[in-house]
Amino acid sequence: MPPKPLINPGRRRLLAVALASRLGMPGRLAAAPHLHTRPIPASGERLPAIGMGTWITFDVARGPSPTPSAALTTRWQVLQAFFAAGGRLIDSSPMYGSAEAVLGELLPQSPGAEALFSATKVWTPGQWLGEQQMARSRDLWGVPRFDLMQIHNLLDWDAHLPTLRRMKAEGQIRYLGITTSHGRRHDDLATLIRNEALDFVQLTYNLAHREADTRLLPLAAEHGCAVIINRPFDGGRLFDQVRSHPLPGYAAEIGCANWAQVFLKYVISHPAITCAIPATSQPAHMRENMGALTGPLPDAALRRAMAARFDRL
Repeated sequence: MPPKPLINPGRRRLLAVALASRLGMPGRLAAAPHLHTRPIPASGERLPAIGMGTWITFDVARGPSPTPSAALTTRWQVLQAFFAAGGRLIDSSPMYGSAEAVLGELLPQSPGAEALFSATKVWTPGQWLGEQQMARSRDLWGVPRFDLMQIHNLLDWDAHLPTLRRMKAEGQIRYLGITTSHGRRHDDLATLIRNEALDFVQLTYNLAHREADTRLLPLAAEHGCAVIINRPFDGGRLFDQVRSHPLPGYAAEIGCANWAQVFLKYVISHPAITCAIPATSQPAHMRENMGALTGPLPDAALRRAMAARFDRL
């Protein structure tokens, strides 16, 4: 049986009315010119270099009332800010609690969501269970197919990868990939990049954790893998490290008005990286994040200086 919708169609219509009444339904802002985009090596399709993660931030509960909760309204505003700034790639997982269901409820009410590049993961052992989980995710999101399906943290990858290849050949997904996080299993991921035809890999990279520089990022570039970066703020710990420090002088030179943009521009300026996916539950923070999509990026020399300065903090 298909999963029971989190909100039934009638309630979804009421939700749309309530959200529009509370916030005012804005027209979509024109995307800023000269957005930083990157090509997917497998196809040449270009993606904005800043996407959106949903781990923790979109795992929110709601009651049975058709009136949207404050948490749901705030996430709707986050999506508004994301699409208004030209965002496309949204990444989730069955591991993330109610995040997929929340996206499925809010995306139909979000102007600009027609540009969505949908990315989620399979996170269960076994081929049959994986197929069931991916079908459930598709129902929760309400999409006809996913743009990208990833094997979450390499879990049972040898069972799922043949399924993903078949789904891609049949047009059920557009791209396939494998993820890791927190710097785990880099050796295993390197082996898979070398030996398997992967469209995407997803890994952790930020100013505090640059291990991927030495092997994984060059390897992904060599083998034509698009690279999604999770935890670009190290789970928020980067902000803790710079809390008592003013923005460095170079920030203005690369068009950064805040530390979030500094951290993100360091990541997306790496030539092997396709997209970073910071997660937030605050619309103001989403607007800050999306500000990194425009303006100058650090060159190789400045990247080295940024890393060295951060290491001295």
